[in-house]
This record gives sequence, C-alpha cells and structure tokens, in this order.
Amino acid sequence: MHGDNPDRKVFCLSMQRNGTTSVGKFLRDFGYRWAGWPADRDNGWSEAWYRGDFEAIFGSPAFQQANGFEDSPWWLPDFYKILFHRFPGSKFILFTRDPNTWFRSMVAHSGGNVIGSNRAHCKVYRRELEFFAMLESGLIDDLPDDSGRLMSITGRSEHYKDVYRLHNTEVVDFFSRFAPQDLHQGSLEDPLKWQRLGAFLGVEVPADYQCRLNVSPGSL
Repeated sequence: MHGDNPDRKVFCLSMQRNGTTSVGKFLRDFGYRWAGWPADRDNGWSEAWYRGDFEAIFGSPAFQQANGFEDSPWWLPDFYKILFHRFPGSKFILFTRDPNTWFRSMVAHSGGNVIGSNRAHCKVYRRELEFFAMLESGLIDDLPDDSGRLMSITGRSEHYKDVYRLHNTEVVDFFSRFAPQDLHQGSLEDPLKWQRLGAFLGVEVPADYQCRLNVSPGSL
C-alpha cells in the first residue's frame, strides 16, 4: 500500500517518453488511485489545459477520485506551478534520461511525426509560429488528434533537446527554491530507481521489483 497520507496527491512531471507509463504502473502497484493517459483522453484534460480552463480538470470526477497522476497534462509547460499552489502538500516526480536517447525515442514513437495534434504539440515544444504559418498555407491540419497531416520532428534534435533540458531544469530549480522536499528527481538509467521512488513516497519496494512498460526502440 502507499504511504502514510492516503489523501496526498502525487503528480509525475516527466515529459513524454520518460517512463511515465511505468510510473503509472508503479503507483497502481503500491495502492494509488491512478489517472493516466486514458483519463486525459476521456475527459479532455489537455484541451482544457490549452484553453486555460484548469477548473474543468480539477472539477472532473476522474480527477477528484484519483491521487496518483502521470502523463498529460501534468507535465505540460508550467502546469506544475499551478498544481503546487492549488494542492499544497502534494508530491512530485521527475524522471529524466540522456537527451539523445530521449529524442530517439520520440522519433521512434510516431515515425518522425509529432506526437498528438499539431496544435498542442507545437505549444509544448515552442513551434507555435511555424504551426500557424503551415496551417495558413494549408500544409497541415488542425485536428484535435493525430489523424490529419502532421508536422515532423525529424532533423530538429537540437531544438527538441533544448526544450527537454529546459523543462527538466526549470522543474528542479522551482522545487529547489520553494519545496525541495516535495520533488523526487530520478534517472531512468538508475537500476534502483523504483526503490528510491518508494523511499520518497514512504513505501517499501522489494529489491526484485521491476516495472517497464511502453518500450520502443531507443526507449526504456
């Protein structure tokens, strides 16, 4: 079972392709009421984040019934600051990995295309002006999912790695200044990552515990 405060919320702030699905399984395995990508998809949480309607997220039954959260929208730009102030006492998780390995996993996931919709992806990865120019030129579609003509991430490794490093750096900087005890920073390459996460959350994780989901070429 999970730690000594069953009402405390735990948010995973790791960017996509950083073991988020595995974190979700870890939370389930240790008694948390989990909300991951299916909850986002079914409740439109990322769309609500995009339009700034945070109460549509926090007021949804799926959010109120859960206390362990991973995947979107929690890692989206600066949302952790909203969560930190809105839910005092929460705990936060940030797993990182080698940026080159991360970008290879991004490319492998969708064959070099953006992950998700063009609009949301470009907001997250700072390509908004390019998105609007291509949309006006009729080169891409503005659909709420990935069913239309998509933009590419191929050949943009340095840009994406900069965004990746900036997200991780800003999260660590924020919590180091305001609540260092509330953030667990771990490496996906660490063989003891789950035991260290368990210690942070106040649960005992067996030495032989393994949790590795959604593996694709170049990923963990």
